[in-house]
Amino acid sequence: MIPGVYLRVSARVKAVAGALASARIGAWAGNAARNHVSGLVEVGPAVPMTAYGDIIEVSAIIGVGARSGVDMSWGTAPSFGHFGIDLVGSNGGAFRIESLRIEDVAAAFVPSLLDWVDVRDFGARGDGVTNDRAAFIAADRAANGGQVVVPEGNFLISGDISIDSPIRFKGRITTPTATRVAFMQSFDYPTYAKAFGDETLGLKKAIQALLGYTDHVALDLCGRRVDLDEPIMVDEIAPGLGGFANRRVIQNGSILAKPGAAWNKGSWTSSGTYDPSKPLILSNVGNVAAIEIGSRVIGNGVGREAYVAGRNIAQKTLTLSQPLYGGAGTRNYTFERYRYLLDFTGTEISKLQLSNIDFACDGVASAVMLPAKGELIQFRDCHFTKPRDRAITSVGRACQGMQVDGCEFLSSDLDLPVAQRSTIGINVNANDVKIRGNRFVRFAHFMVANGGGHMISNNHWFQGDGSGQGLRNAGLVLTLTNIQTTVSDNYVDNASIEWTNEHSATPDFRGNEYSFGGLTVTGNTFLCSDTASWFTWITVKPYGTGHFIQGLMVVGNVFKALYGDVDRIVRVDTSIADLDYNRMRNLQFEANTFNGISTYVANPLMV
Repeated sequence: MIPGVYLRVSARVKAVAGALASARIGAWAGNAARNHVSGLVEVGPAVPMTAYGDIIEVSAIIGVGARSGVDMSWGTAPSFGHFGIDLVGSNGGAFRIESLRIEDVAAAFVPSLLDWVDVRDFGARGDGVTNDRAAFIAADRAANGGQVVVPEGNFLISGDISIDSPIRFKGRITTPTATRVAFMQSFDYPTYAKAFGDETLGLKKAIQALLGYTDHVALDLCGRRVDLDEPIMVDEIAPGLGGFANRRVIQNGSILAKPGAAWNKGSWTSSGTYDPSKPLILSNVGNVAAIEIGSRVIGNGVGREAYVAGRNIAQKTLTLSQPLYGGAGTRNYTFERYRYLLDFTGTEISKLQLSNIDFACDGVASAVMLPAKGELIQFRDCHFTKPRDRAITSVGRACQGMQVDGCEFLSSDLDLPVAQRSTIGINVNANDVKIRGNRFVRFAHFMVANGGGHMISNNHWFQGDGSGQGLRNAGLVLTLTNIQTTVSDNYVDNASIEWTNEHSATPDFRGNEYSFGGLTVTGNTFLCSDTASWFTWITVKPYGTGHFIQGLMVVGNVFKALYGDVDRIVRVDTSIADLDYNRMRNLQFEANTFNGISTYVANPLMV
């Protein structure tokens, strides 16, 4: 008696003469010492003989395991057994016995021994043509807590499907683009990559399921590196996704852009007419159908980080993410569309978190384009490695309440002089953004921020180069006048804070609005080295006349210049317009420390 082996003992019996009887399989169980093991069932079911000459068949299945269909379940105590025919009834009968056999029927019990089912056993063809959806559903129901196995083949599934059992792939599946596939017990990136036989497609279908099923909260990349051949355009795999506000997380892995034509940026030049009374509309745009939503707008009178947020082909208009400061008129504009590893343009998503992800752009791609609408997007403990053009781009209002915490941003312009750098880490259009505990290295600007109520703290942004008496760009560009923003406890290294109103359709002060105010700069360490003497760490640049400052606190900071003094820590850039100094109010420069600064500043002045 061997565990896992099941024996079927059978015989054919007929009554020839005399008393009729019943027949059954009889047995005797013995242990290794050849002693009888008592307390076990040692007979099979009895079959009566009712007429002479009629042949009956008796059989019984004997095995170690107690399984359905086993007549004698003996356990492990017996080591061997004797089997034969047991005749039950009155004496005096004559019987003929033939075909006495002992067979190994363990194969009949294999399905019950295994914890998986095969989709082919439920009708799946795997020919890439037949829709195998029904077979997958049937296998899932039959698994009863076990696994579903997909063998070699190409299994077409057309129509949304949800598999509740764990699933394992040797073959692969294909689906129409719109078909959503949810692996409820195997929801992770490696399963999807194996299921679809392609890393890019696997990530697309996993994100599609993440945003399409309420049971999925987090997509785990399981420490894997995902090699992308092309951008993930979320609006294509989840069309019409609007108002999505359930918390979702993508975490724990690396996303790498593989070089190829799919990452080439789009570029178009067209004329358009701007009217400041419609500050977010560019009208009469030539070739408007060719210009992609998400394109950056470049041209005279355009501030930094203005994007195409919408398009109306019939009316030949573009909706802009920010107003243009250049005033009314018809001008030529250039539109550049960057390619992102994850592109959420065209969707409306809130509460999306990307955590512990290395966005390995490697100078091939940009990293993340935020949704057009939404709020409360989070980036935690991520690495943005050499984005080609941008790391995080917002073309709408989904940056409202965005949090970027503990991330590292390495520019693709690391080896270029400051004046030649063009990459930007982050831009925002909405309010209440928190940028905390991050490191930004050698961008043109680490952030261009419109909106107010921002908290920028505990970051290190470094933008120097090896040039003697070199230029230094603004690391942080603030483009709203009354900004209510705090910049605290940062290490500002060879970079500055620039405060402008370049995102205003009417940049001249009109008397019924707030001018510059509400900025608090406190507890920071400001450093520069090998810079031009006219460099300043805080620069105010009005893009129109009549402006002034009412509310600026620069308190408790350290300013230090190495290898050559700088003249001042703060200045007004008058290349477009100057400030009205007669209206300046509530400027506080107090408790700052100056090293290598020619002209100190303090207000109130303590003599």
